[in-house]
Amino acid sequence: MTEPAVLAVDGGNSKADVALVGRDGALLGAVRNPTISHQAVGVEAATERLADALRSVSLGRDAIPPIAVFSLAGADYPADVRLLRGAFGGLLPGVDVQVLNDTFGALRAGTSRPWGIVLICGQGINGAAVGRDGRTVRFAGVGDIAGDWGGGGGVGMAGLAAAVRGRDGRGPRTELERTIPAAVGLRRPDAVTHAYYTGRLDHARIGELAPTVFATAASGDPVARSIIDRLADELATMAAALARRAGLVRSGPEVVLAGGTFRTDEEGFHARLARGVERAIPGATLVRLTEPPVAGAALIGLDRLAGGSADSNAERRLRAELRAWDATARVVTPS
Repeated sequence: MTEPAVLAVDGGNSKADVALVGRDGALLGAVRNPTISHQAVGVEAATERLADALRSVSLGRDAIPPIAVFSLAGADYPADVRLLRGAFGGLLPGVDVQVLNDTFGALRAGTSRPWGIVLICGQGINGAAVGRDGRTVRFAGVGDIAGDWGGGGGVGMAGLAAAVRGRDGRGPRTELERTIPAAVGLRRPDAVTHAYYTGRLDHARIGELAPTVFATAASGDPVARSIIDRLADELATMAAALARRAGLVRSGPEVVLAGGTFRTDEEGFHARLARGVERAIPGATLVRLTEPPVAGAALIGLDRLAGGSADSNAERRLRAELRAWDATARVVTPS
């Protein structure tokens, strides 16, 4: 019987994946639970949900792994990490508990080695890197107050602003004046603004306008194209800064693209991003993340056990078994 080696947890703002893996890469148990984000549900509720998940993967007293790796949204500052390690580590006595920001799980899930760069572009934007010497760098990734711009939220907001300004004379005319309102079943940009202002449209969902901006750019609209170009340039700038800080400019790193916004097939965006990254980091390889991020947390644990890089056969097995699990996994709400 394969002994458990690593407990891996990827905790996002909407769900939490928990996996128990063996040193040989065997997936011994996995569950997809509701979020354990302390920012979303509070520390007490998050800890209770984690305890439910641990029971679901049969983490009994005779099956305690030596290492647990938590890759968590909201583990942004040292105080967050201390809080989460204390709360979640209390459920795992005797286990070496490592709490990381979720960018690092996504990075390792997408790379073929323990080092590289990751760009996150979902509703928001973030990035991180691990140097060949193991040093880690990342951005705060907490929005406008940290100088961030981008992601679906930034693109959607910029598209709506351009539509309003084009219509009222403060900016150039643009097809966004038509496509943005149509995306939410309205006819005029100011009607969209009013709907968000009054709460008839949920302001938090403004990122859902991003695909419309991408499509309008692809149709040849110069204003929409400028927004998409800005996003590509911002991501390339992030990659360049991470490479410099992690000492990877001349190492030919893999640059992992993670997050829903990268699922766009808009060719101009991907081409501009690739050119920007190549100029700043010659020899870099762009890799779209296809693995579940919990694979990254598991591989970080296996890397630590190996004292470097996880065994290649174990890594292949782990990736294959987690891909198969991810294809059918659904959020399990404890009864």
